[in-house]
Amino acid sequence: MWTQTILPRFVDTDALGHINNTVLPVWFEDARTPIFRFFTPDLNPKDWHLIVAKIEVEYTDELFYGQDVEVRTFIGRIGNTSFVVEHEVWQSKRLCARGNAVMVHYDHAAKVSCALPETIRKALSEHLVTL
Repeated sequence: MWTQTILPRFVDTDALGHINNTVLPVWFEDARTPIFRFFTPDLNPKDWHLIVAKIEVEYTDELFYGQDVEVRTFIGRIGNTSFVVEHEVWQSKRLCARGNAVMVHYDHAAKVSCALPETIRKALSEHLVTL
């Protein structure tokens, strides 16, 4: 599992003083950076090998400005050409949100999905957590 601590910015809040619901998918994407490096170590977008097929976010409690947030990221499932990245957001020892992203190994030139290389499958497996 990977963990990342985020201090929410004032701009991340909504009119009610909570963290806006549009912010969490951005946090989740940032938390996937170590996974992106398995596919593209230098993060060069001209050599990118992934697409997002689906994202989901479930809000379970309020999140507030001025308090650290911990984003926990792990692999939930590994398929032939795709895998699921799971996320949890914790603040003040409370699970406040969870979500996931279905990522597909993709050949952008041919416009087709590709089998996950065995080396990457192994690296992803080291972070596999079944709930």
